[in-house]
Amino acid sequence: MKIAVCVSHVPDTATKVNIGSDGKSIDPNGVTYVVNPYDEFAIEEALKTKEKLGGEVVVISLGGENNKESIRKALAMGVDSGVLLKDDNYRDSLAVAKALADEINNQNAELVFFGKQSVDHDNSIVGQLTAELLGFNSVSVVVSFDLTDNKITAEREIEGGKEVVETSLPAVITAQKGLNEPRYASLKGIMAAKRKTIEEKPALPAENFTEVVIMKKPTPKKAGKIIGNDAGAVPELVRLLKEEAKVI
Repeated sequence: MKIAVCVSHVPDTATKVNIGSDGKSIDPNGVTYVVNPYDEFAIEEALKTKEKLGGEVVVISLGGENNKESIRKALAMGVDSGVLLKDDNYRDSLAVAKALADEINNQNAELVFFGKQSVDHDNSIVGQLTAELLGFNSVSVVVSFDLTDNKITAEREIEGGKEVVETSLPAVITAQKGLNEPRYASLKGIMAAKRKTIEEKPALPAENFTEVVIMKKPTPKKAGKIIGNDAGAVPELVRLLKEEAKVI
């Protein structure tokens, strides 16, 4: 069985991000990039499925040359091969999904794992769009996964609870935190990754249907105010909450 896992190369959430000079993108200077955190759960589940059922796992990433860093990490964790779909231009979610779907078709993959969302754009939709373009079944926000005799049983998070879904291959699964505990790359795995190939090819051209008009940082929070340190401050606190903060 061929298993594909799609990964994003994103700014580390601990990195200080500044807006670029165009006002529509982030300034990459000084920014540390990492494998999208949710995609690590996708990689781990792909590897666990291979270990259980056999087959081959390929990691696919769309972006520039630096995306190879995230591909290499997946290879070091145990993924068999990697594909870099090269495109340095901005793509909206649908344009990304079209390129990924095209390559998944090329790979003849039956099972595809995504993280539930990337932490840069947070659209939470690329996996589902890719499934629709492929004509695959899809289960999103998965926290438990089992594949036995072509039957998938997955538990997914919904508002206020969880639900159990049954479906079959071919399928796209988007992974949520709690699905598994991603493994660390061993020294052996890191050395082996250096010998594994990363195929580079141009991404399928696709039209964007959305445009980033402007990007800006959130408005800074106002400085806090200390009005006292004993019970005598309570009346003033209540007044400020009512008249200034307007929360009561």
